[in-house]
Amino acid sequence: MPENLDLSTYRQQFPALSNKFYFNYGGQGVMPISAQAAIIQSYEYIQQMGPFSGQVDAWITKEAAKTRTCIAAELGVKPETIALTESTTLGCNIPLWGIDWQPGDHLLMSDCEHQGVVAAVAEISRRFQVEVSICKFLGLTSDADFLTAISSHLRPNTRMIVLSHILWNTGQILPLADIVQLCRTYASHNPIRILVDAAQSVGVLPLNLAEIGVDFYAFTGHKWWGGPEGVGAVYIHPEAMADLHPVFIGWRGVVVEDTGEIVGFKSDARRFEVATSAYPLYAGLRQSVNIHYEWGTASDRYQRIRHLSQYLWQQLAQLSGIQCLLATPPESGLISFQIYQKYRQAGATHTALVKSLEAQNIMVRTIRYPDCARACVHYFTLESESDQLVEAIKTILPSLG
Repeated sequence: MPENLDLSTYRQQFPALSNKFYFNYGGQGVMPISAQAAIIQSYEYIQQMGPFSGQVDAWITKEAAKTRTCIAAELGVKPETIALTESTTLGCNIPLWGIDWQPGDHLLMSDCEHQGVVAAVAEISRRFQVEVSICKFLGLTSDADFLTAISSHLRPNTRMIVLSHILWNTGQILPLADIVQLCRTYASHNPIRILVDAAQSVGVLPLNLAEIGVDFYAFTGHKWWGGPEGVGAVYIHPEAMADLHPVFIGWRGVVVEDTGEIVGFKSDARRFEVATSAYPLYAGLRQSVNIHYEWGTASDRYQRIRHLSQYLWQQLAQLSGIQCLLATPPESGLISFQIYQKYRQAGATHTALVKSLEAQNIMVRTIRYPDCARACVHYFTLESESDQLVEAIKTILPSLG
């Protein structure tokens, strides 16, 4: 930890940490008091000035621009490549539906994607007769394994690959830059677009998307950034934007003459924004992003997350009746584990374990594929909280079978 920082005092900025042991950052993070205050102040300003007035309209434009700039700085890209959305899934749907799909096109997706994206891909396949292949990631252990698996599924008609930067069920980090290079080498004339579900990587990894070269990077602000639910974004590479069409169309994305005539779409990623949003949430997201720098840089925070992940993984791995999903500590803040098969055959379930833990104010969650439980640690998680989680599991487990 950075010197001269009292972590217990720092944690007081997050009210949700005061009365529980929280391990669900991958589902939704905890919001700082200052972000809540920024949202309230923004709503009050709108009402004082008049919700539909020239002054508020100018304020909204500035708020959106500041939010794109804030997000772009975190990702190492330019603000004009950022489209503001409401969620990761919506951000993924923009490139999924914006491509001009043709019958017989091929889309490759991993077997570790979130249901929202899986459902969208299935509907695209049905509607446009797109061929979909599922690349098996579950059970792979190395960067080389992931690259080999992807390479074996590439085809001349592959138009897009859909994958997560950090797998939400295992916590593994994909070698994204190497995947991009692999696809560029394979299809230098007809580019394979790479869509990344970044729900678990934004706020965890230090990022520079300009260096990685990915085409689309969709995420939300309410997980590891701890912002308000209802604000997310998608990064769109300038080269990929040229042949991507807006799916949802509204006044925010079009250029209108003084006469009222629509003359086209905006030239940057704003063309993919639609209409009225909960604009006061933008201030809350920016405050949530910025407050983490009071503790340390993105690299400082990530190294702390790795340390805490290893700490919890090691304790769980030594616990009788529990097996960690990975044989080595995950490099992210997500630690998934399973109850031994013999306990499950006797009636123990991960759902029952999660419910029993929540009864003790310890918050983890279940994952359906594979059947397991998942705990998440953030940089401000305490080692003592992990100790409490492990002791609770040790106490609960015998009563479940």
